[in-house]
Amino acid sequence: MHALEVALSVLLVAIIVVSLLANVLVLVCFVYNAEIRRQVPGLFVLNLTCCNLLLASSNMPLTVAGLVGHAPPPGGHGLCELVGFLDTFLTANSMLSMAALSIDRWVAVVFPLSYHSRMRRRDAVLALAYAWLHSLGFAVAPACLSWLGYHRPYASCTLFNGRTRAVPAATAASAGASSSTSRAHFAAYTVALHALTFLLVLVVLCVTYLKVLQVARFHCKRIDVITMQTLVLLVDIHPSVRQRCLEEQRKRRQRATRKISTFIGTFVVCFTPYVLTRVVELFVAVPISPYWGVLCKSLAYSKAACDPFVYSLLRHQYRQTCRDIINRFLKRRSLNSSGQRQENGNVEKKPVNSGKCEKPEKSAQDKKAGTESTD
Repeated sequence: MHALEVALSVLLVAIIVVSLLANVLVLVCFVYNAEIRRQVPGLFVLNLTCCNLLLASSNMPLTVAGLVGHAPPPGGHGLCELVGFLDTFLTANSMLSMAALSIDRWVAVVFPLSYHSRMRRRDAVLALAYAWLHSLGFAVAPACLSWLGYHRPYASCTLFNGRTRAVPAATAASAGASSSTSRAHFAAYTVALHALTFLLVLVVLCVTYLKVLQVARFHCKRIDVITMQTLVLLVDIHPSVRQRCLEEQRKRRQRATRKISTFIGTFVVCFTPYVLTRVVELFVAVPISPYWGVLCKSLAYSKAACDPFVYSLLRHQYRQTCRDIINRFLKRRSLNSSGQRQENGNVEKKPVNSGKCEKPEKSAQDKKAGTESTD
């Protein structure tokens, strides 16, 4: 293998590992924490996580196999068509889930008092139903028109119009008209797919998150005014305290900008090279370099590894849930290990009483007296 192929293979394997581990951790937090399950954004995060897990377990490994073997993955044309269908469906569905999350945050920031009446679970289910129908529509069309197959520049099973391939000279004249029509239809479909998924979601992300940033900066400015008025009144305040307050103001402004830049920036960096390459190859006769194609595909796959951190694991609620899960696991292991040590030492096991001394059972009169004193 070439050095670039080895580097791309290592990159894809790393993306697969991080995607699987991070998205599984998000699912564990979702199952463990009932508060996350009750929240409306939790449904969008769950849908996005499931799409990323399916993408990491089906499409990514076959791309690695195609890159290493320089051939279509094993399983035949039927499996390749199924994987191509999943590639279109899961990618479009995950993009629309990101748009739904951005709209949810926009409503929460711009309309905080009426958020619960504007964003109900029924509204979230309707939004997810639209995302599924939208994605299914664009995934079923190429499957019915035989526009799915192994595309060598991307080393993956994806959108590919096999009818536009070269034909023998004897049949070139008769097949020329049908090939040209098929090429035009495929180009129109590809442009519509990326315009109504990637471009639409990008516009929604920019409009909603920039509005969120505007509101956040307005609130930060109000807080800064109140803080400065307080510092002016406190004449005897220590200079270090004043400096710490000013530093906190600067961090607060940077924090809002950094979050919005992360939401929009990861989407643009991961998907833009792949989308532009797919559109350019429709109108340019120059073949796409396999290394560039696989790199663009890897960047698109890397969004599945970024999403758990961007939308879930870096939030306080998910971090706290992860700490609770780890503490509970370590506590259970410590209890099991202490019980095994007692059995090995032939020590009689006693029921665990949370470290408290056992007290004799109270009589009915004592219980009644204790209840009255508590009231």
